[in-house]
Amino acid sequence: MAFDIDMIKKVYQDMDERVNKAREIVGTPLTLSEKILYSHLWDGNPSKILERGKDYVNFAPDRIACQDATAQMALLQFMQAGKDKVAVPTTVHCDHLIQAKQGAAKDLQRANETSNEVFDFLESVSNKYGIGFWKPGAGIIHQVVLENYAFPGGMMIGTDSHTVNAGGLGMVAVGVGGADAVDVMAGMPWELKFPKLIGVKLTGDPQGWTAAKDVILKVAQILTVKGGTGCIVEYFGEGAKNLSCTGKGTICNMGAEIGATTSTFGYDDSMERFLRATDRNDIADEANKIREHLTGDPEVYNEPHKYFDQVIEIDLSTLRPHLNGPFTPDLATPVGELGEKAKKNDWPIKVDWGLIGSCTNSSYEDLTRAASIAQQAVDKKLKPKSDFGINPGSEQIRFTAERDGLLKVFEDLGATLFTNACGPCIGQWDRSDRKGDEKNTIVHSFNRNFSKRADGNPNTHAFVGSPEMVAAIAISGRLDFDPMNDTLINEDGEEVKLDPPKGIELPPLGFDVKDNGYVEPVKDGSKVNIKVAEDSNRLQLLEPFDPWDGKNLMGAKLLIKAHGKCTTDHISMAGPWLKYRGHLDNISDNCLIGAVNAFNKQTNFVKSQITGEYDAVPKTQRQYKAEGIPTVVVGDHNYGEGSSREHAAMEPRHLGVRVVLVKSFARIHETNLKKQGMLGITFQNENDYDLIQEDDTFNFIDLENFAEDKPLTIEIEHKDGSKDTIKANHTYNETQIGWFKEGSALNMIKKMNK
Repeated sequence: MAFDIDMIKKVYQDMDERVNKAREIVGTPLTLSEKILYSHLWDGNPSKILERGKDYVNFAPDRIACQDATAQMALLQFMQAGKDKVAVPTTVHCDHLIQAKQGAAKDLQRANETSNEVFDFLESVSNKYGIGFWKPGAGIIHQVVLENYAFPGGMMIGTDSHTVNAGGLGMVAVGVGGADAVDVMAGMPWELKFPKLIGVKLTGDPQGWTAAKDVILKVAQILTVKGGTGCIVEYFGEGAKNLSCTGKGTICNMGAEIGATTSTFGYDDSMERFLRATDRNDIADEANKIREHLTGDPEVYNEPHKYFDQVIEIDLSTLRPHLNGPFTPDLATPVGELGEKAKKNDWPIKVDWGLIGSCTNSSYEDLTRAASIAQQAVDKKLKPKSDFGINPGSEQIRFTAERDGLLKVFEDLGATLFTNACGPCIGQWDRSDRKGDEKNTIVHSFNRNFSKRADGNPNTHAFVGSPEMVAAIAISGRLDFDPMNDTLINEDGEEVKLDPPKGIELPPLGFDVKDNGYVEPVKDGSKVNIKVAEDSNRLQLLEPFDPWDGKNLMGAKLLIKAHGKCTTDHISMAGPWLKYRGHLDNISDNCLIGAVNAFNKQTNFVKSQITGEYDAVPKTQRQYKAEGIPTVVVGDHNYGEGSSREHAAMEPRHLGVRVVLVKSFARIHETNLKKQGMLGITFQNENDYDLIQEDDTFNFIDLENFAEDKPLTIEIEHKDGSKDTIKANHTYNETQIGWFKEGSALNMIKKMNK
């Protein structure tokens, strides 16, 4: 039986009336995305047309999911909200703080020893406030959500950018910062700009080596890392029905890499099969009663150009397998063409590691397709030339895969089986075969491949592909290997060719598990004590940020002008820094250390206008804070691309940065800045970025008149005495300006609860 079935039944009971009302108000047939959005309005039934890309709208999500790295700060904030219990079903999943090194058993034991303080904190807070808790080793948050909590037509938010994975089961699931989640936990609405809609029409059936992963690799090439910003991507067509539910999840998962608000698919037979296979017949039965509301109207899909802001068409029958990378997930190359491209760009051809798993590709079907390639290597006497690492998606997947002999296939090939956790995908990888910054190549089935992402090495060239393609390339040991056309020499000196992969959508004997890792909270948490040691270096109770003094901001100094790509990984690195996610002051020592200084092209080396000396970004900023000097960060396009990491907003705020001025923002990061009481603004004229000099001082001369839809004026004083006056745009509405005035959204919640 499903979790929270009464809540799901209520969503479905309301849906018929709300969808019909929305269709009447809008006056046209509706996409699936619109049906879910309009049926989850905070005020209930729709009452007016909502303008895409313009109107800020309050929504009522059905549930929340948090992973252990982001949950720490989210729950530390919620503890200040003055509530006895979360207002909507919420779960916490321990998957980020487990480092992949020796193998599942030893790695999990070490994580429980080194991070027990954090795990105990998360479990106790969950117990106190009525939150479901998934223990370390239970699985990766998004796979666990897909198997247990996602349901067609629902809306959820999660404190991880790959929350969007649940779109594979027909949800509108959106990654948010912890402050957004706290709003909803506290019984407040969740605010989102009404998204634009991109329709992706899929035709045909994937053949041979082509996988669901190749769909999103191709879409990433088409839309780039920022092409989906402010949009929901809705997949439809006969081709969509030819994909498994978990294949759909893979596609939605990596939609985060194109900046999309989320991605989704309409309810179909594959989703029903998955629901029933994961012991959720009750949801499938209820969904079937309102099936027409759980997908787009037929007219929409028949003439998509009338109803979507942009339409892309992909024929799965002719789609070729791709590898995307290095250093960006939208650099797509068809397999077979990488050799020439690698030589031209001096990318290492030798592949050192093949990594299979992550929240993107760790389903039963993924493992069977990769295992079918691994079994061929065993049968055809091929010894892998690369190391292999496997991360199952959940304990249920791992247990079932072990029962069915899939894991033994990988073990026979010499693979290391890591814990059911994120591991290398988020930098939690103690890679024993590399030291320093040696140039090398790895292939993986993950979603992101930014510089330093997997192993901290800026010269690791990471390429993203399907699990079966990763397996084939790891066996060959070469980036230029094309399994569709090339042969390999086995241990007997024979020339052999790999056959196309064979996958099994769902386990024929059903899923099974002894202990799925779930801990249900007590009914009354009032007697549960939460302890945070004063001398802890892992956890720190939060102090409220100061409210705005209502005056113009004058004399602010430039901290850093970031050059080029500046993701949340550059602003607040993961890897070894994950251990400080619950301690704002300690983790602030990684603030912007990965951003490239535009004036010297170095990282973590900026000029102090106090001393005139160059030093680390956090140390320099702490000097400004000690002197009471406000500062400004300047950035390029799509600033804050990547994860939902609100630390990337909280750290600068904690250290005294007041303004982030960029060419454009990634959606989640812009919201996170607003939530923390920061001023996140964009150049009205992008070329004004070039005016910023290393010793500049900024005066915000009309901030006292901060208002919705009104640009701000900035006077820039240069070291030589000259001045430039520029305009900056913003997207703050009246509520968000209130957050800025109060010092943060949380300050406003506390004020309202008083």
